[in-house]
Amino acid sequence: MTRRDMLGTAGLAVLLPVVAGSSTRAEATAPRTHTIIMDKVKFGPVPAGIKVGDTIVWDNRDLVPHTATARDGSFDVVIPAGHRAKTVMRKAGTVRFFCRYHPDMTGTLVVAR
Repeated sequence: MTRRDMLGTAGLAVLLPVVAGSSTRAEATAPRTHTIIMDKVKFGPVPAGIKVGDTIVWDNRDLVPHTATARDGSFDVVIPAGHRAKTVMRKAGTVRFFCRYHPDMTGTLVVAR
C-alpha cells in the first residue's frame, strides 16, 4: 500500500463518522404525524410535541360532520362523519381551534419550531 493509498483510507475513516452523524440528526427532526380524534361531539386530547412541519390528522368518529377551524385562519378543514382530514402545521405558536358546526368543540395546539 502506498503512502497516497494510506492517506486516502485515513481520510475516509475521518469522514464516515461525520456523514453518519448528520443523517441521524436529519432523522431526528423529520416531520411527524399526530392524530386528534373527534368523538361524542368533542375533540380528544391534543398531542404534545407538535412542531412546524408536522401533520395533524383529524379523525371524525362521530355520525355528524365537523370542522377543524383555526381562530387565526391558518387552517379550516371539513371532516365528514366517519372520515379523516389532514393539516400541516406551517408556523410556530399557540393555535386555538373549534368546530364551525359545534362551537362548543374547542382545543388548542402548541406548535414549536
